[in-house]
Amino acid sequence: MSQQRSSRWSTTLLGLMVVLFTIALVVYPKQGFEAGVEGLKVFWDIVFPSLLPFFILSELMLGLGIVHGLGVILEPLMRPLFSVPGVGAFALSMGLAAGYPMDAVITARFRETGMCTRIEGERLLAFTNTADPLFMFGAVAVGMFKRPELGVLIAAAHYIAAFLVGVGFKLWGRRAERTAGVAGPANATGGLAGAKRRNILWRAYQEMLRARAEDGRPFGKLLGNAVTESIQTLLMICGFIVFFAVLIQVMHLSGIIRVVGWPILGVYHLFGIHGNLVNPTLAGLLEIDIGTAQTAAVSAPLLQKVALASAIIAWSGLSVHAQVASVLTNTDIRMTPYFLARFLHALTAALCTVVLWGFGLGVPLAHAIAAVAPAVGADSGVVPGGWHVAFTTLSTWLWIMATLLAISLAWSFVRRLRVIWFHARLDRTP
Repeated sequence: MSQQRSSRWSTTLLGLMVVLFTIALVVYPKQGFEAGVEGLKVFWDIVFPSLLPFFILSELMLGLGIVHGLGVILEPLMRPLFSVPGVGAFALSMGLAAGYPMDAVITARFRETGMCTRIEGERLLAFTNTADPLFMFGAVAVGMFKRPELGVLIAAAHYIAAFLVGVGFKLWGRRAERTAGVAGPANATGGLAGAKRRNILWRAYQEMLRARAEDGRPFGKLLGNAVTESIQTLLMICGFIVFFAVLIQVMHLSGIIRVVGWPILGVYHLFGIHGNLVNPTLAGLLEIDIGTAQTAAVSAPLLQKVALASAIIAWSGLSVHAQVASVLTNTDIRMTPYFLARFLHALTAALCTVVLWGFGLGVPLAHAIAAVAPAVGADSGVVPGGWHVAFTTLSTWLWIMATLLAISLAWSFVRRLRVIWFHARLDRTP
């Protein structure tokens, strides 16, 4: 009975909100149209060219079995660190290079094809949902703050926080796994038993051939399906971007943002945070680009603005959350751990920003990270767009994947030597 009552209240509330939003569009037609055009421009200039090649390539790599082979090689790295299968490194690298919601699309495909369990998928989404370096270095640091050196600080805090959240979520769902009888690292391909088997590269090649034979689609059909599914997903993303752009504009014009911001203003005053950051906070809760842009534009202490921008980027906004939820509709992966991870990521990223700022690590980190994700557009002060975005993103992904493969192969080799040394000692023991 209480569930039915709750359902009636939620339906009534959602219906009222939709009616009010419709009326607001009638009252502010010109402003709503302009906001929609701006959202569409962001999608066409940045999101579409940067994500389309990766959507298509990820589907092709899955169908050809390449991801399965990479999973065998990367299992020794991903299983001990995050308690996820080796294929999770593919979602991680794609998320790092292409940004939201690339990781969710790949994780959903993993779950649909049985390459990960529900809990492993939830762990994977917890730390692979990251912004791409091009956005933080180019759009935020250069385009919004006009301070290219801040890109290093924001990116370092963002990725350190994501790693910490991933390690913390290693414990997520352990009790459910034990109840279901699902083994953890003992079943990992890179475990001690795996070290006694054939060379890891040979096993990866065999797994790739097996997955390709299991898929069985001719390459022409595989390519056609990849393009069709990618376009459909991108159109869905476009719809969310435009919708939330209009929603935020209407909320500003109607004064709703000001009313909702009163509790946040009280909390900010309590902790000594500048009151001008309330509106950017509310905008960032809804949409990442608008929130970070407003944060950079307001008058407030620079450290507080950068910390808030880091938190907004890690939170990623309800617009991205809605995209992730839509992508996951055909799976049993729950959104609750995803929301918890985003909150922890936002809080940790802000704290990391303050800590790195306090230790004065911005300039030294700039030299260390410049080779990984250069401050694109720093010389000209112009944020790159068009297909240059896709080229830069692809280069970043190749670098990340090569690094992950090198680390995993080196670690696998070390573990193999340890096993050989251990058995040699056993043989010498009387």
